[in-house]
Amino acid sequence: MSRPVLILRPAPGDAATARRLSAAGLQPVCLPLFAVAPLVWKPPTAGAHDALLLTSANAVRHAGAGLEACRDLPVVAVGQATADAAGAAGLDVVAVGEGDAVAALALAKASGWNRIVRLTGRERTLLEDVADIIVYASEPLVPLAGTLDVARGAVVLLHSTRAARHFVGLVERDGVSRADVRLAVISGAVEAAAGEGWAAIAVAETPDDAALVAVAATLAIDR
Repeated sequence: MSRPVLILRPAPGDAATARRLSAAGLQPVCLPLFAVAPLVWKPPTAGAHDALLLTSANAVRHAGAGLEACRDLPVVAVGQATADAAGAAGLDVVAVGEGDAVAALALAKASGWNRIVRLTGRERTLLEDVADIIVYASEPLVPLAGTLDVARGAVVLLHSTRAARHFVGLVERDGVSRADVRLAVISGAVEAAAGEGWAAIAVAETPDDAALVAVAATLAIDR
């Protein structure tokens, strides 16, 4: 028996995760709890920075015409999905991390860049010695009462600490017992944000979507 796997991340990331789950023979259920929207922003001053750090593909998707001002900067991407989005937008990706923002920053500095700018979301983890330019926001969605009943007996994917906290609040609102829900989380920090009492919880080996889907498969199939 295979349990359904609930995807909470916003579009278009939810569709990419759904494809991975389907390819693994699992049943994806999309229930986005956030909606991503662009914000008005001012491009960086020419010559003020020596590298562009990208820690989310959403920054590329929602930057709009202002992205043209960043084309001369070498790009360090947090992971392959972000690198692919940057490359498709015509940016010069010179280094790709393994999904961790702090490690990606260290990679940039190891390459000799010290005047780093990041296009990022309003809700983000602050990084030392990085100039942040906010280009998008991820707004929480509140589904109708009872919607989270779909989590009963399912495996729920948690891609961020913010998603974990929002999900916890909604299952408590809808009276869903943690003992009826299995969690696959992208990192130890997300595990801590989700708290205890779940039927099962498993942490991805690396902080990326592919690893999260792989660990979800171990929870979704009852043997």
